[in-house]
Amino acid sequence: MMTWQNLHHSELTVPQLYALLHLRCAVFVVEQNCPYLDVDGEDLSGENRHILGWQGGKLVAYARILTSDRHHPLVIGRVIVNPACRGQKLGNQLLEHVMAACQRHWPGVVPYLSAQAHLQHFYQQFGFEPVTDVYLEDDIPHRGMAWIKNTQNNVG
Repeated sequence: MMTWQNLHHSELTVPQLYALLHLRCAVFVVEQNCPYLDVDGEDLSGENRHILGWQGGKLVAYARILTSDRHHPLVIGRVIVNPACRGQKLGNQLLEHVMAACQRHWPGVVPYLSAQAHLQHFYQQFGFEPVTDVYLEDDIPHRGMAWIKNTQNNVG
């Protein structure tokens, strides 16, 4: 059974912060072989929120919502599912919780995300559409996507 949390950064406990940083490092740095500083100063600032999905006491799904980005007022990022839990549709559940949080805390604000290009169709299920050409970020093809419309899977 999954337990979901939608937390302002000030509500994060030290173990929760450690778990989300550990999961992000395991996937974005180690699995994807992208040596970069994941701890970017954004996790504990502004009105940023963290969406955490727990299963059996272990963090298995995570995303953060940034409100302090220079170019976009609301940015979804660090969307991740633990590699051992992929194929269970946790990404769909995660995005449903992320979109619900966006609409609850920032109604009327258009969320933006930088999607790995091979996940474009996944995000389109939730009403996101490409707004940039494909570009490289850490040698991985990405596309800027903005939330354009409601879809059957999307809340709101």
